[in-house]
Amino acid sequence: MMTQLRLIFAIPLMAMLFSCEQHDELKQAITFYAPFNGSAQAQIATGDANIYSAPNRKEAPNAKPTLPAHAAIASGEGLSGDALEFKAKVDDVLFYKAKDNMAYDAQNWSGTVSFWLKLTPEEDLEPGFCDPIQITDVGYNDASIWVDFTKDNPRDFRLGVIGDLQSWNPKNIGPDDNPEFENRLVTVEDHPFTRDQWTHVLITYNLLGSGAGSASLYLNGKLQGSKDQVIDPFNWELDKANVYLGINYIGLMDDLAVFNRPLLVEEIQTVYGLKNGLEEIM
Repeated sequence: MMTQLRLIFAIPLMAMLFSCEQHDELKQAITFYAPFNGSAQAQIATGDANIYSAPNRKEAPNAKPTLPAHAAIASGEGLSGDALEFKAKVDDVLFYKAKDNMAYDAQNWSGTVSFWLKLTPEEDLEPGFCDPIQITDVGYNDASIWVDFTKDNPRDFRLGVIGDLQSWNPKNIGPDDNPEFENRLVTVEDHPFTRDQWTHVLITYNLLGSGAGSASLYLNGKLQGSKDQVIDPFNWELDKANVYLGINYIGLMDDLAVFNRPLLVEEIQTVYGLKNGLEEIM
């Protein structure tokens, strides 16, 4: 009887210890975290914690540390607390600086990006492509990681992991006429996005720039697809690299985090299961 009682108490204790250890490992891997509670400034940043805005991408080097008119902190609209709201499709760009906030390595770049979105794409977005997040020093087709909603209803959701333009597309052929572009995408046709509930988006990438890279897209903790032969180089002018948010996006975003390694499947499930966001483990 005593042995049975010991087991009854030991099992939940072991589970609790495992959970605490996993949470600690997750915290140690975070290089950037913006919960958008009361401010857009990052709560954790190994680089610049400020958010910047500029009238357009060309003006990004002269950006100011402020939110533009079309974006605001939405009080009480987040997973727990506030969220970042994008109200209109505009030319302005909004971004965090990637330098030091991402564990970028031209020869071996690995990590994870996690965030939550709340919108009904077919009803809330204006015509045209929409990139909720785009990480690059140049553009979507040149050493870039991004997710987007396609331009036509019903909209697909896609992950793009695209190396140096000069390597994969030296003639700069447009995406509609270039099958090599499609080969660098993970496309989700039946996505779960709705303004009635939050959807978790998570991107893992491993060994980019090594010639043997890979990347995967998860929605609500479920694997949607992977690219296992990412051979292109990923060379940045690091001072120009930014984490752009809300390009043509209309809706809510919350709990943006960057990790310095690809999360394991069980860790991805843990992050998705934190219904109040990563602040639960901070």
